[in-house]
Amino acid sequence: MEKRSTRRDFLKKTVATGIGITVFPQILPASTLGRSGAIAPNDRIAMAVIGSGSRGMSNVNWFNQNKEIQFIAACDVDANHRDRAKAVIDKHNKNSDLRTYPDYRELLEKEKVDAMLIALPDQWHAVIATAVASKGIDIFGEKPLARTIREGRAIVNAVEKNNIIWQTGSWQRSVAKFHRACELVINKKIGEVKYAEVGLPDAHKLIGTPPVMQIPEGLDWNFWLGPAPTKPYRGVSHWDWRWIMDYSGGQLTDWAGHHIDIAHWGLGLDRNGPVEIEGKGVYPDEGIYDVPVEFDFTCKYENGIKIRVANRSRLPYDMGTTWYGENGWIHVDRSKLIAENPEVLKETIGDNEIHLYKSYDHVRNFIECLKSRKETITPAEIAHRSISVGLLGEIAMLTGQKLSWDPEKEVFNDNNHANRLLSRPMRSPWKLTE
Repeated sequence: MEKRSTRRDFLKKTVATGIGITVFPQILPASTLGRSGAIAPNDRIAMAVIGSGSRGMSNVNWFNQNKEIQFIAACDVDANHRDRAKAVIDKHNKNSDLRTYPDYRELLEKEKVDAMLIALPDQWHAVIATAVASKGIDIFGEKPLARTIREGRAIVNAVEKNNIIWQTGSWQRSVAKFHRACELVINKKIGEVKYAEVGLPDAHKLIGTPPVMQIPEGLDWNFWLGPAPTKPYRGVSHWDWRWIMDYSGGQLTDWAGHHIDIAHWGLGLDRNGPVEIEGKGVYPDEGIYDVPVEFDFTCKYENGIKIRVANRSRLPYDMGTTWYGENGWIHVDRSKLIAENPEVLKETIGDNEIHLYKSYDHVRNFIECLKSRKETITPAEIAHRSISVGLLGEIAMLTGQKLSWDPEKEVFNDNNHANRLLSRPMRSPWKLTE
């Protein structure tokens, strides 16, 4: 940490004295000021990836489209993932220098990097994100931010305490149609909005309990489980973990960080939270797959706005976000932007109206913020508020109660049972870094 502070001080002085040749300070590799581990030339950002499965490697390829980026290390509990990451990244780097690690703690001890890409099952998000943040390393972290509300707040606190740059992988904010929809709504082009609907995917319905299987060669299953309870291996490690509540909340938490995020953005609620939550879920009667197969809940905010969140087949406009205003509705999803009155989509946003943060490329936005030290388009606090709605809905459905929530203190009012569900016990030795 002491060396990293010195490096950032150097960058600031370079800009202040006019030595730098660009508007923003260059992100120099970690070796520039005597730190070991970096292999890139002076204009490169040294990065590592923790979690080199399908999503992790997809993001690595996205980052590698930017010439400033050089991945120097990869970490995964599965040797097959590590080997694949090394083959892909070495080919891109045109060398054989990528170092791989089975344990993220060893990576953090040995490698000195500028930024970290994290793409893991949800139960790991907070433990590893707070550990990386404590090293002063900037982070691009996949959504959802965390598995519980308390873990999400811990990540936000770690980001703020260590003054790092955080970008959440909620990339829809960097897509023109979502930005346009939110600007139209927040500038009241359909009038005052008091109600919105968020459609998330229908459940991936798996039933039963697969047999106990031999752990695949190269996979450290106990390490994969991490802070989650000890369980025998049943073949869920690389995809179907999403349908087990110990690791995820199913389609609800997998997608809440996307479409609830957009609903909040258009309503100006992305740094706030609801005050009431109620709803119902349908859960499997048996088997290891225990996330809801149907979900439908409504959140009410202090200003009277209500947001209904449900699986897509329960809503009239399917997936995405729909805002209902005094003068019609606007709907946006990944394939379309439509309105009850199509003419509203041609409306101009005036100079004196609200202009939302604009990004044309989510990874590029992160890289630019590494240089400028400005907040990204999807910082930790906003990601926390987005997934919190999904997690609050989960708790309301599990308790079967209408819940009163304090979005400032982040506790339920007079409901100890619900408050117990704001966090989960972590299996030793795993804990959050403070």
